[in-house]
Amino acid sequence: MKEISYKELSDLQEGSYILVDIRNEGSLKYGMIPDAVSITHELFETDLDGVMARLDKAKQVVLYCTRGQISVEDAEILCDNGFDAVSLKGGYNSYLSALMEQQDAEGEAELHAQTAEIEKSIRKKFHKTLFSPFARACKEYELIKEGDHICVCISGGKDSMLMAKLFQEIQRHQKVNFELTFLVMDPGYSAVNRQLIESNAKLMGIPIVIYESDIFDAVDTVEKNPCYLCARMRRGHLYSKAKELGCNKIALGHHYDDVIETILMGMLYGAQVQTMMPKLHSTNFEGMELIRPLYLVRQDDIIAWQRYNGLHFLQCACHFTETCDSCSVDGTSASKRLETRNLIAELKKTNPYVESNIFRSVENVNLATVIAYKQDGVKHHFLDTYDE
Repeated sequence: MKEISYKELSDLQEGSYILVDIRNEGSLKYGMIPDAVSITHELFETDLDGVMARLDKAKQVVLYCTRGQISVEDAEILCDNGFDAVSLKGGYNSYLSALMEQQDAEGEAELHAQTAEIEKSIRKKFHKTLFSPFARACKEYELIKEGDHICVCISGGKDSMLMAKLFQEIQRHQKVNFELTFLVMDPGYSAVNRQLIESNAKLMGIPIVIYESDIFDAVDTVEKNPCYLCARMRRGHLYSKAKELGCNKIALGHHYDDVIETILMGMLYGAQVQTMMPKLHSTNFEGMELIRPLYLVRQDDIIAWQRYNGLHFLQCACHFTETCDSCSVDGTSASKRLETRNLIAELKKTNPYVESNIFRSVENVNLATVIAYKQDGVKHHFLDTYDE
């Protein structure tokens, strides 16, 4: 199967080819190559006729996935059906590498100008949708206190990178004295993913601290729930390193949409009413606390900020998957989370308040109408006090 490099793609005559992004919809939120159209890999397996109907045999078809692996298979399928199809070598990552090379070639003045524009967008255009809910969550849930040393955990994705910028912005207001350490744990990233994190941190003016771990290698041979184990190990490593650096809190980038999905998933799949808390005391690391300052920030607003600034972030860098579809958020499988997300989207079509209603449902629990509940590990039943 013929492959084409990103440089060769850039040299092709405009209009002579069709660029097809075969990654899933979740991946598209992290960015696409300009002028690409989305036809997911799943459609090649479930509706090949529909895929071919959208393509022009008179033009070369260039397909890309994340790393240039799955796109090879889909290009072969098209070739077998009479198309001139090729796979983009290195996939979307090759495009990111080209962008980083371009950034490295720019001078310090251009870099500082871009950083200033990113910060300006938070203060002006996205102040109401990003900074205000961030500040409101910090105040309402008392996430930042005098003398705190907060470890801002950066995975390289859009959420954690934005969280870092919002922390920098709120620190400038000087209402509370606190310290920040921007921590990146490298669990075994590929060279391009490691470079992307460092490049984005430089572009955004975030002074990151990177430390190495061997988590990817440790879970490489695990067959059952490797993503869940990876997430648990990464959390433990973050707590440990943060405490070593003198921090008393770690900040994670879970947002409003993660919260409402967790609430509904608990009911549908766990037979329980619970939520993703805005802050938690660590049970294994004494004196440490976990906070979630993006608790009231909507994912769509994060994506809007990312696209406005033309930023490209890390989606998933694990050894196991081409995309992050199998990865977990706080121990829940991505397939269940995707089902729940789609359900909420369907419900929203007829009830525009469904998301806020789900969120507020765990703030308005009436214990007098609850059959049973647990507190501190002890189960309480309504019959215990029914006749009193």
